[in-house]
Amino acid sequence: MARTATATPRARTGAGSDAAVSDFDPTEAARTAPGTEGAAAGARIKALREAMSYSLRDLSERSGVSPTMLSQVERGATSPTLTVASRIASGLDLSLSQLLRLDEAPHVVVGRAGDHRNHERGGHRIEELTPPLPGLRADVSEHELDPGSITGTPGDAPMHEPGSRETAVVLDGEVVLVFGRDNYRLGPGDSVTFDADLPHHFENQSDEPTRFIAVIAAGLRRG
Repeated sequence: MARTATATPRARTGAGSDAAVSDFDPTEAARTAPGTEGAAAGARIKALREAMSYSLRDLSERSGVSPTMLSQVERGATSPTLTVASRIASGLDLSLSQLLRLDEAPHVVVGRAGDHRNHERGGHRIEELTPPLPGLRADVSEHELDPGSITGTPGDAPMHEPGSRETAVVLDGEVVLVFGRDNYRLGPGDSVTFDADLPHHFENQSDEPTRFIAVIAAGLRRG
C-alpha cells in the first residue's frame, strides 16, 4: 500500500531549492487523495507533465510542490494528500477531479454510432466521434466538405484553447489546409499536425467532396 508523506515541515529557503514550499500539512496527513493507491495516479501525473514539456522543476514552480515530492508521487513511492494533489492539479491547469478522474464513472466509455453528435454549416458537416466526457483532453471528429466549401471563415479566430494541437488525416478527396499565409494540399492518406490555437481553416478547392478525420489534443503546446 502506498505511504502518505511524513516529512517534517520545511521553511522557504530561496529560489531553486527543492524545499521552496512545505509539502507536509498536518491536517491532511491522514487523508490521501481518492484514487491514488498504487502507481496509477503517479503515472498519470508524469504523462501529463511530459506532454506539456514540463520538467519536475517547472511543475514544482507552478504548483508549489517540491521536485522531491513530485518525483516520489510519480514513482508511486508515496500517495499525495488532498492538498498536495490539488497543488499538482493546479500546476497542470486542471481541477482536482480532472487530475484524479473523480468525475468519470467508468474507465471505458463506448460511443455508439447512433449517439454521435452531428453539425452542419454551409457545406461543412461534422460528426463528433468522442463522447462529451468531463476533463477529456482530446476530441476526434469526422468532417465532410462539399466542393468549394471551407471550415469556417478565413478571418475567424481559432476556436481551440491555447496550447491545442490538431492532427488531420484525409480519408477521401483533396483538402487544403490554410495555415496563416501558407497552404498545404493533402490527398487520401496524407496527414498534417499543427498548432490549432493559431489562425487556420480547411478548404475543398476540388470538384469532388472530401472527407477527413481531425484529432484535437488540448493544452500540449507551450512557449
